[in-house]
Amino acid sequence: MIQLHFAPSTACMIPHILLEELGVPYQRVPVDKQNDGHKAPAYLKLNPNGLLPALTDGDLVLYETAAICLHLCDTHPQAGLLPALGTHERAHAYKWLMWLTNTLQATLIVYFYPERWMNEGNAAGLAELKARAQARVGPLLEQLDAELARHGGPWFLGAAYSALDPYVFTLCRWTRNFSSAPARERPHLGPYLRRMLERPAVQRMLGNEGLVPPYV
Repeated sequence: MIQLHFAPSTACMIPHILLEELGVPYQRVPVDKQNDGHKAPAYLKLNPNGLLPALTDGDLVLYETAAICLHLCDTHPQAGLLPALGTHERAHAYKWLMWLTNTLQATLIVYFYPERWMNEGNAAGLAELKARAQARVGPLLEQLDAELARHGGPWFLGAAYSALDPYVFTLCRWTRNFSSAPARERPHLGPYLRRMLERPAVQRMLGNEGLVPPYV
């Protein structure tokens, strides 16, 4: 049985949506992030980095969201959540997956957790780092918007829904409270996010995690 160790409104949303899209049996195992459950010894046995999510699949233990997504796609190829192996389309899917996790998500993490890079008590440094991270996110959202405009399809890779769509949706959601230019205000990302919200798997994820509007 697949188990997803998760906390609401985190990167766990990404494999959570994928699992709902796949329609396979799985269990959700809540981790009390507010009370440092992700730092508890039991959870650190799953992910020694103390980060969410973690996924177990039999005796397999996985962390790193992109790795979890690729595993779910590889073990459920009939779902067609990535283009065919060896194609240019597959290569571009890998490119965007790595960009989402290593570039956009990494920048958003700086915005939400600036204290990880600053000495304690450096309030001015924290504020500056947070502001610079938010400024950096803007051009990255423009790249996503431009890609949707380029191909004109309903989903991030074009005509077919893929494992990248939960990733794009989740990271765009994280900008919903930005003081300026959240993802939903972009001309192509806005309608795209509304399409994502119409998917039953996304609605089930939102309900499972107890999330309330505004969703994006």
